[in-house]
Amino acid sequence: MSPLRIHRYILKEISIPTILSLIIFTFVLLMGRIPRITELVISKGVPAAEILQLFAYLMPTFLSITVPLSFLLGILLAFGRLSAESEFIALKASGISLYNLIKPVVALAILFVIVTGWITVFVEPASKSAFRGKLFQIASSSLSISVKPGVFTDEFDGIVLYTRGMNERLGIMQDVFISDERSGTTPATITAKEGRFISDPDQFRLTLRLQDGSIHRHPQNEKQATYQIISFATYDVNIDVGNPLGDDNNRYRKRSELSWGELNHAIDNATQDKNRYRFQAEKHERVVIAFAPLVLILVGIPLGLQSQRSGKGAGFALALVVFLIYYVLFSFAGTVADKGIIPAWSILWLPNLCFLLGGAYFLHRTAIEKPLQFFTLPQRLWNHWKKRSIGSGDQ
Repeated sequence: MSPLRIHRYILKEISIPTILSLIIFTFVLLMGRIPRITELVISKGVPAAEILQLFAYLMPTFLSITVPLSFLLGILLAFGRLSAESEFIALKASGISLYNLIKPVVALAILFVIVTGWITVFVEPASKSAFRGKLFQIASSSLSISVKPGVFTDEFDGIVLYTRGMNERLGIMQDVFISDERSGTTPATITAKEGRFISDPDQFRLTLRLQDGSIHRHPQNEKQATYQIISFATYDVNIDVGNPLGDDNNRYRKRSELSWGELNHAIDNATQDKNRYRFQAEKHERVVIAFAPLVLILVGIPLGLQSQRSGKGAGFALALVVFLIYYVLFSFAGTVADKGIIPAWSILWLPNLCFLLGGAYFLHRTAIEKPLQFFTLPQRLWNHWKKRSIGSGDQ
């Protein structure tokens, strides 16, 4: 069998379980968002097209996690089957070494590194920003539509709104009455001749701009009865539209939503060290996570070849544990980098370096047929338990 044909065979064995795992893991992560998004359809009447748009914006965030995990499981299942059906032994007997077998795997890993890097560096920040913008648009439009002439509206947090008339073409309300109880100690009653909503998607802010009116306040925490009346020509009431999915209500763009150029600009112009550390950590995190498929194959291949010798399911469980350990280390490194304790470029690349060196050692031991005792531990424990069970049964 020619090496090219073997390489195509290896690629096929890895690609099929990788694609299936990618679909399953991504769907599982999306399932966590379905109840909250379904609530948008029921309570706010959001069209199905906009719901599909929200799902599309969520996909890149999940793919940055599911692509490395799916690739690791694809390698595990492919090489586990080669080991279980003695195909790996047959290939070695024909003079094909393990290092020759992993050439197509490395090529596929480089492809996944490019794809993951493109997602984390460019696509994911843009999709997160678009996702929040779409949520703001849905929330603000639903609140604007809920205002009806002659009806008290309490859709706003701490505010009750009433308008006598509405010019729907211009979006201008006439004879506006507002009860504002957002400040519990000093509630306010606001009246105005006109009012209209102004949306600011860049800052995720919805403002109710009032014209020609007055503010009436009656402080409740003062001993003497006081009553304040303030007249105004223009007055803005900031409306908190919140987040329909219950996430962070921060009005400003988060660092994960900044483009690569905006992130570099933020690092260069940061006036405080803590902000600079956070931006630097975000920049390196996007690049480091992209190399996860490449470093994880060095661990996935030995695990796959040893899984059948270590008992059914043991290799699969070990792969998930390895993947969890990698992301725990990565998250810990990100926390340290955020605080500026250690430079971001050194601490964030440390998990990749550890897995690269450790995986290369595991792979070498597997290639020379001297696997680590760690891989055979489940099999030895199983054999020991079977001997004890048989011994106790004979007595």
